[in-house]
Amino acid sequence: DQRELAKFWDCNPFVGNVQGHVMYASKKISPGGHWLNILRQIATEKKLNQAQVIESYLLLSLGLADGFISCWDEKYRRKLIRPESYINQYIDPKWSPLLQTPPFPEYTSGHSVVSGAASTILNQLLGDDVAFRDTTELEFGMGEHSFGSFNEAAQLASMSRLYGGIHYRPALEEGLKQGQNIGEWVLRQVKTRQK
Repeated sequence: DQRELAKFWDCNPFVGNVQGHVMYASKKISPGGHWLNILRQIATEKKLNQAQVIESYLLLSLGLADGFISCWDEKYRRKLIRPESYINQYIDPKWSPLLQTPPFPEYTSGHSVVSGAASTILNQLLGDDVAFRDTTELEFGMGEHSFGSFNEAAQLASMSRLYGGIHYRPALEEGLKQGQNIGEWVLRQVKTRQK
């Protein structure tokens, strides 16, 4: 289950593959794109009206953009090495994680930050008890998953990074909090409705 979850939420838009002398990249959806597709699926299923769709995409997109900016600011402030680097240097030089280690610092987790922001924004707009079936990864050869809420999806997206071997737990826990704070900030700052 952990391996399946890690692969489902991999969302690595540029996976490098080396086979002998051949090197190529596999393309998949990004973490932000995954959340935007979740919104697309729900908007279609619930038949949201045009104003709801525009508002939802606007606020979610702002939350994702601010989430990535905030996360990368923190990553390059801390410059914490990834588990693969630490384990290879001090424990087992041949160990490799399930997921490909990204080429940037570890703390905080980008998936966790944007998932925290996305779930906070979508909870406010659509409700905190929206159950949904996520088929985003079908076109990339992965299965589908059902979630009881946006919060559940955010928690599992975050944990997938630990299961994939590319993050430490504090980057996940603090990343979700960071994202939730960003989501709340976006909701306070951007007014889309008149009173």
